[in-house]
Amino acid sequence: MNLAWCDAQENLRHAEQFIMNHRGADVYVLPEMFTTGFCMEPERIAEPMEGPTLQWMRRVAAEADAAVVGSVAAIAPDGGYKNRMYFVEPDGRMTHYDKRHLFSYSGEDKHYDAGTERVIVEFRGVRFFLQVCYDLRFPVFGRNLDDYDVAIYVANWPDKRRMAWDTLLRARAIENQAVVIGVNRVGIDPMCVYDGGTAAIDFFGYVAEKCDDNAEQVITYEVNMDELHHYRDKFPSLSDSDDFRLLKQE
Repeated sequence: MNLAWCDAQENLRHAEQFIMNHRGADVYVLPEMFTTGFCMEPERIAEPMEGPTLQWMRRVAAEADAAVVGSVAAIAPDGGYKNRMYFVEPDGRMTHYDKRHLFSYSGEDKHYDAGTERVIVEFRGVRFFLQVCYDLRFPVFGRNLDDYDVAIYVANWPDKRRMAWDTLLRARAIENQAVVIGVNRVGIDPMCVYDGGTAAIDFFGYVAEKCDDNAEQVITYEVNMDELHHYRDKFPSLSDSDDFRLLKQE
């Protein structure tokens, strides 16, 4: 998507048009902060948990009989702000993940509070690991503990760092023996240019489907769970991995 800067109503209209014109999927994934763009003014754009975007996601998920996924600027119960990713199912059930790694280079850590929990949601027989943009650079937090099948990364990732995006999506798929879905935006905002790079990476690390650069497009990818399980059984790198934890020094 090309996001209209801080115009939630227009972005919701645009996203709904995309979804309704491409019916038949089980999960629809939208970019990071898909209602506003990557805005560092949460006091102006953030919504409460049960705000209009979540209500919209519930309605669209029910109409499409599918889950709808994306992140928004959200008001936390303590009055702070989160870059919050919602996974909304067609029955109205909602799971949220708060972005763990805030992008200090842009000052995100000065305006939003970091999450602390890994979040995995099971939907229609597939376990989805929820991640947002900068999280992609931190493999320890994203390590597959044999607890997910698909990692979803939603992003506003600039064109100048596109090589890192393409490379790291494939690396996360290979090292975690998981499908990786990376959904980025296109267009411009007051700070950056975005050329896309939305792609589905299979569990071998190959780019299975991708959008054209600098274009608004929809791609679809079918996760074959039988093939995934067969590959993990035949090539058991997850069970061969090191058993360790990283502890922060006081």
